[in-house]
Amino acid sequence: MSKKNSKELDNSTEEKIKEAAKKLFMQKGFAATKTRDIAMESGINLALLNYYFRSKEKLFEIIIRERLQQFIQGIKLVFNDESTTFYEKIETLAAHYIDMLSEQPDLPLFILSELRAQPLQVLNKLGVKDFLMSSVFIKQLFEEMKTGNITQVHPLHFMANLMGSLVFPFVASPILKGITEMDQDTFNKLMQERKKLVPQWIIKSFRP
Repeated sequence: MSKKNSKELDNSTEEKIKEAAKKLFMQKGFAATKTRDIAMESGINLALLNYYFRSKEKLFEIIIRERLQQFIQGIKLVFNDESTTFYEKIETLAAHYIDMLSEQPDLPLFILSELRAQPLQVLNKLGVKDFLMSSVFIKQLFEEMKTGNITQVHPLHFMANLMGSLVFPFVASPILKGITEMDQDTFNKLMQERKKLVPQWIIKSFRP
């Protein structure tokens, strides 16, 4: 086998293991997921898994870093876009996260569980503190408050309301679907409607 084919095979196997681990970690959590489970899910033997990733801890660190970075990267790109207005950023963020969470509904609980378990480590990996309060979005928020378009509030209140409106329905989806006897397709359509509704609700709730 050529070096090129060997490298492609290595990359393919690594991705297969990571996809299997991602699925199981999100479904069962770190503690309940065994390396043997990951090996079986990825269709390889345990020795090969240990060859590519020395431990479950190492594999989990890679997975959570990628998942968290994906979640935060969307905020960074939207919040620091110099070409969009404050209101356009809210609309873009709503559309981005509703689409992402519709595709990965287990992601919010996965992130929340890790934040609860190791908040400082996760926040440091994300680098949230380094960009959020100095972002273009927060500067625009203060400008909106200065001109009287938005009520004078701590930015944390605004962020909590915005992100809570986007994330909570996915976290609570089993309850929401159970109460209304809603199937998944109907729930997905409902979430798509929130792309337009959430920005409207957020702005109206903070109007003077």
